[in-house]
Amino acid sequence: MRNIKLTIEYDGSRYSGWQRLGKGESENTIENKLLEVIHKMSGETVELFCGCRTEVGVHAYAQIANFKTKVDMKLYEIKNYFNRYLPMDIAVTDVEEMPERFHASLNAKSKTYLYRIAIGDAPCVFDRKYTYYSFDKPDIELMKKATEQLIGSHDYKDFSTVKRSKSTIKEIYSIDITQDAKEIHITIKANDFIHNMARMVISTLLEIGLGKRKMDDIEAIFDPESSEAGSQSADAQGLFLQGIEY
Repeated sequence: MRNIKLTIEYDGSRYSGWQRLGKGESENTIENKLLEVIHKMSGETVELFCGCRTEVGVHAYAQIANFKTKVDMKLYEIKNYFNRYLPMDIAVTDVEEMPERFHASLNAKSKTYLYRIAIGDAPCVFDRKYTYYSFDKPDIELMKKATEQLIGSHDYKDFSTVKRSKSTIKEIYSIDITQDAKEIHITIKANDFIHNMARMVISTLLEIGLGKRKMDDIEAIFDPESSEAGSQSADAQGLFLQGIEY
């Protein structure tokens, strides 16, 4: 049995996220499109494990997934097969054969998300599916100052919409904010993310930069005795899974 690792790029605009189970279950997912091709290629029904379950409408530059198969095709043939039969908004950019114990989710050491905020004089119609447009220009230096309170290990329960009882304590390693004439980029690297955590952290920072929140709100959101909650999730179209480290 071979353990195949995929690096996948996708436009999440028309999909119900990586996987959609339970209430609101959908077959229109990134995972399902890949499984359909794997079954067509090998005749097998396999389990597909991913490094990070992206949400509805979120994109990926480098999602990682793995599955086990008996198919004897060469790696470049597997890659070509995927890209021949996948929709044009999903692409397999790399295929590797890994040791039997490799697991895309369990072996991940860090995950990085990028959020793109457009700040040009007018929204670009060609980038509307891949950026959030801010009509007002936020105070970048204030946002950078606010990131200092977010870096480190914290309970991010109130920066998420997680409903299950799994641990909500995560560690953010870094938050970088850069700007050019047209866009602001917010890059967040953490050991893991819970549901909507990246988007709620980003929206809270953006509201601070726009003067809609105070910097002290971050400390209050972390306080279990406070009723303060993180901002609503930032729009999904500006978020990209940039990479996963192992």
